[in-house]
Amino acid sequence: MEIDRFLQPKASSWMENNGENADIALSTRIRLARNLSDFKFPYAYTEDEALKVDKAISAVLIDRGKELSHSFTHIAISDISELQRDVLVEKHLISPYLANGTHSGSVVLSENEELSIMINEEDHLRIQSLKSGFHLKEAYQVANQLDTLLEKHLSFAFHEKYGYLTSCPTNTGTGMRASVMLHLPALTMSQQIARIIPAISRLGMVVRGIYGEGSEALGNVYQISNQVTLGKSEYEILHDLENMTNQIIEQERRARQAILSNSPLALEDRIYRSLGVLTNARLLTTEEAATCLSDVRLGIDLKMIKEMDMSILNELMIFMQPAFLQQYSEKPLQPKERDIARAKLFRERLTKASVTNKGEDFV
Repeated sequence: MEIDRFLQPKASSWMENNGENADIALSTRIRLARNLSDFKFPYAYTEDEALKVDKAISAVLIDRGKELSHSFTHIAISDISELQRDVLVEKHLISPYLANGTHSGSVVLSENEELSIMINEEDHLRIQSLKSGFHLKEAYQVANQLDTLLEKHLSFAFHEKYGYLTSCPTNTGTGMRASVMLHLPALTMSQQIARIIPAISRLGMVVRGIYGEGSEALGNVYQISNQVTLGKSEYEILHDLENMTNQIIEQERRARQAILSNSPLALEDRIYRSLGVLTNARLLTTEEAATCLSDVRLGIDLKMIKEMDMSILNELMIFMQPAFLQQYSEKPLQPKERDIARAKLFRERLTKASVTNKGEDFV
């Protein structure tokens, strides 16, 4: 089955953490919401209309995708199991809304998983471009090229004054949500994040957890995204988010240095305790694993831990999630069984990495 390759226990290309500031900026996402002008919006249309929308959009993607050097796979949500849907959610390839939708929905995925096009989600069409690290302009360019291609063959709902029309008024205008996923352990430890989040909100941005709206900031990972889509151009939105992200990255760097200067031994102890938990525990909850993973990632960034491949941590951040653990185990697991499987996964993956203790440098 074509979907099988997207469910394998390996990281997507956008999880590689490469480029400038990749130690803090884990990934970048651009999402464009669009609707076809010839159909009712998803909240009002029939199942028959949903199927016609799906056919119209997927046909263009499959037939014309090669013009952008992409090979696409179309996956109908109704053709896959609930567990498989949850795995795609955990990999950030589809939204929980699409996974649990009532109308016929689907997703069209590029081979490297950097492009995900959701059909019949909250809107007829949601283009999602994912990039590793802090690459707002590059992610936007990929999404915009695909948007331009689709608009050559499909008629989008567009108003001269209000821009692209969407099911939710908060997306009307550009229809664009740009976000950066940031690892902010030092700002969280120092409790500065509680002051920063309200300030970000006042500037037209929003802070969410790792899985978007309504989710927690597991493992000190936060998503910063634009909240305003009407009255600003795409480039203004990208410029504002880029400036905001750079400021947060700089504050995180200063907070890391402050902790390192003021409490080096306590920080080192925390990092190696977390490493000990991940490499020896027999039971690991999602919350504990995420917290310890954050500490170990910080230890690598600060050169306390070396000779450990960061890509292993990037994979584990996704593979420790409940659905992926069950997919990996090839059987349903109860909560305690998942905690056992999660601990086993961490022991197996991390003990393969060579870890060197540089504690003497900090005492």
